Amino acid sequence: MIDAILDRLTRLHPKVIDLSLTRVLALLDKLGRPQDHLPPVIHVAGTNGKGSTVATLRALVEAAGLRVHVYTSPHLVRFAERIRVAGETISDGDLLTLLEEVERVNGDAPITFFEVTTAAAFLAFARTPADVVILETGLGGRLDATNVVARPAATVITPIAMDHEAFLGDSLAAIAGEKAGILKAGCPCVVAEQLPDARAVIAARADALGIPVLWEGTDFQGRKDADGSLLFGALRLPAPALAGDFQYRNAGLALATVERLGIDGVLPRLAPDVLARGLRAIQWPARLQRLTRGPLVDMLPAGWELWLDGGHNPHAAQAIAAHAEGWRDRPLLALFGMLANKDVDGYFTPLAGRFAALRAVAIPGEPNALSAEDAAAAARRHGCGNAYAAESIEAALRELTAHPGPARVLICGSLYLAGKVLTDNA
Repeated sequence: MIDAILDRLTRLHPKVIDLSLTRVLALLDKLGRPQDHLPPVIHVAGTNGKGSTVATLRALVEAAGLRVHVYTSPHLVRFAERIRVAGETISDGDLLTLLEEVERVNGDAPITFFEVTTAAAFLAFARTPADVVILETGLGGRLDATNVVARPAATVITPIAMDHEAFLGDSLAAIAGEKAGILKAGCPCVVAEQLPDARAVIAARADALGIPVLWEGTDFQGRKDADGSLLFGALRLPAPALAGDFQYRNAGLALATVERLGIDGVLPRLAPDVLARGLRAIQWPARLQRLTRGPLVDMLPAGWELWLDGGHNPHAAQAIAAHAEGWRDRPLLALFGMLANKDVDGYFTPLAGRFAALRAVAIPGEPNALSAEDAAAAARRHGCGNAYAAESIEAALRELTAHPGPARVLICGSLYLAGKVLTDNA
């Protein structure tokens, strides 16, 4: 039933992506404006690190015993992953009821799939008590369907990079302008370190609205100490549960946000032991995630490791490359797949020379997948001579295990590929 209605909803509007607030606002008006009846909202935009920052925010707040609603996208395996109601993934039954209600109220009016599902999430959040709502933008910010909350408790902007240029603009400044569209008068904003063009745009928007901004590097910083601890101001905290040195910065962004909300009285002031408990509890699949069991893991020889990352743009690849500096103890092999509209050469540039071998696949079930042949050719252009197309994920793993080991295999290039891998490895 869920699959049937989701499939039907994808055909409601001729364009999969059509950024506008007009349609969703009209629909929400018919539904009684649930966006005006939410607990305090933290609204998160950016290019990279959004999901990890949201996951860290959730873990910190839940460690204090508070109830949290969360809306994220895309999902990896099940659509219901996108909507967490008071700490639990929404049930298929509740989701179906909400989607049917939204569809009935909308009638024949043009609407996109994301707008319908966002309205359903707002209904769920407005009808169930909680202490805070964390909203992740789907695309951009200014015209994103989540950008209908008049006064969030705080806005957060993670690092901005070139991505989705067809929808957000062909310059970093233009993309930053779309992301900065979530800023609201009277609402503090917490901003990750940005490239100069992006920072200038965000600062100008904040000045025009007269709102306070907390800047990473100036007002706060999450840093990795030599012993692996997270340093945040005067606090020494445990390392974030997510792998990668960049997660220390994402954690710093989340810590600065909850600290500001504590000062403003939106949240209680979280004690160091609560923050430590939250950092240890962060969960966010497919972000430098090590897979330790399942049929795909079982295909590897003893002593091999299987890792999964869904990053799909050059900035994400830079983070992988930095983390791979600590992976010099064994060969690094890649199983790669990407969508055709992504910057494959930009992705491989920071990873040049990192992979001893690579097998590329066309992402199963994705009509816009980059062909395995083109993906492998891109890897060869960037220094991986042993890069070839494979017919499937399983075939790629079998071919990679012919390499001398023990080795580390990284599945990378797309969240859609990551979702397929998690499904196959269940």
